[in-house]
Amino acid sequence: MKLYELFNVDIESKELICFVGAGGKTTTMFILAEILKESNKKVLVTTSTAIYNPPKDTYDRIIIENSEEIIKKFKDIEDGSITIAGRKVSDENKLLGLRKDIIEKIHNKKIFDFILVEADGSKRKSIKAPSDHEPVVPENTDKTIGLIGMDSIGKEINEKNVHRPEVFCEVTGSKEGDIIDDEKIYTLIKNTRGLFKGIPLKSKKYVLLNKVDNKTRVEKAIKIIELIEMNKLKVNAVIASNIIQEKVLFSYKSDR
Repeated sequence: MKLYELFNVDIESKELICFVGAGGKTTTMFILAEILKESNKKVLVTTSTAIYNPPKDTYDRIIIENSEEIIKKFKDIEDGSITIAGRKVSDENKLLGLRKDIIEKIHNKKIFDFILVEADGSKRKSIKAPSDHEPVVPENTDKTIGLIGMDSIGKEINEKNVHRPEVFCEVTGSKEGDIIDDEKIYTLIKNTRGLFKGIPLKSKKYVLLNKVDNKTRVEKAIKIIELIEMNKLKVNAVIASNIIQEKVLFSYKSDR
C-alpha cells in the first residue's frame, strides 16, 4: 500500500495536506511528495512556519518570494515534479514559510495537484503540544496529518525530550518529570488544545504514530488505537509506522 493510500488521498484530486505535531513531519512530507511525483503529479512543498532548507536532490525547482507575486512565478510547472516555495532562506539556512492566506490562494488557483505544508514547529523533538500561535493551518486544508514520535514513550517530560514541556503538561494534565505513556499520548490527541488544535472543521484528521520500531512501541501504539476506538474519537485514521524505513505496521480507520 502506498503512503498516500493510508491517508485516503484521491490521486486524481487536488488536495492541500498539512503536517502538524512532531516526530517526522518533514521526512513524511518529502516521502509523500516523492511518491506523488512518481505518480506524475505536480507537487508543491512549503511551510507556514519554517523548515531546514531542503537538499537540492529533493526537488526540481525552488521559488523564493515574500509576497503574493509568488503565484505569478508558478509558470510552466511540469507534471511529475516537486516545487519548493518559501518567502526567504534565513542565515540559519532555514526556509521561512509562506503566509497562510497565500497558501490558500495558491490552492484555490489549482496550479498544483497537491500542496504539502509543514504547518507546525517542533525543533526536532518527537512530541509536543502547540502554543497559542500554533499550528498555522490554511482554512481550505483538505487533510491534516498529526505526527507523534513513539520514541518519546518512557521518557521524562522535560526540555530535552518535549518541545514546550510546560504546554504539554497543561494539555495532558501532567507535570515535568512525569513519564510519557500511552495515556498521555491519547490525551494529547483528544484534547482540543492538543495535536489537532485549531484545525479547520472540514479538514479530515489522520494520526501518524511514527518511529514504531520495537515491541514496546508496537504495544503502546496498539493501546493508543484501542483508546481511540473505545472512546469513538473523531479521527479518520490512525497509522502506526516507521516512516523513515517506509514501513507501516498496522492502521485503524474510522467512518467518522
